Amino acid sequence: MKTRVTHFPSRAVWLPKAAGSGPYHHWLVDAGSLTQRLRACCCTFSVTSVNQRWARPQSDEATLLGLRPQQRALLREVCLNCDDQPVVFAHSVLPRASLRGPWHGLARLGARPLGAALFANAEVVRTPLSYRRLQPRHTLYQRAAALLQPGVGCLWARRSVFTLRGSSIMVTEVFLPGVLAL
Repeated sequence: MKTRVTHFPSRAVWLPKAAGSGPYHHWLVDAGSLTQRLRACCCTFSVTSVNQRWARPQSDEATLLGLRPQQRALLREVCLNCDDQPVVFAHSVLPRASLRGPWHGLARLGARPLGAALFANAEVVRTPLSYRRLQPRHTLYQRAAALLQPGVGCLWARRSVFTLRGSSIMVTEVFLPGVLAL
């Protein structure tokens, strides 16, 4: 996999560095396969499907992917688990045009990890990671926190765009407190 440096003006709320992320920092900045890293940290790795639906992505997500404001995409949300403990909530935006093209098999992943498919193909190009501290009012925080006990503080997330033969998808990973025990 290659990394492409691209400037996106809409990334103002997503930062180029994970400053202030404390114990989450080493998880956030690792640009390798998160799936592979999690598998190495636990006895049993699993993916639980949370939601998959056609819907409008958030406006900043649509902008990153070059989608029109009302354009729908396949939103895939899963929980990555280590030893039955939820450790990462993953949110992917898969535009219809990308699913008709080189990413055609991604709509049928089910409980298989997306990361395994992304990092297995040397043609895939990834933009640099960007980071955000999610507060309770953020949609991704709310979706991720639904998997946890009440009273969770802020959550850290990272995201990037993956491109294959001109078609792009976006992956956001929200790190849950359980990842700190690994």
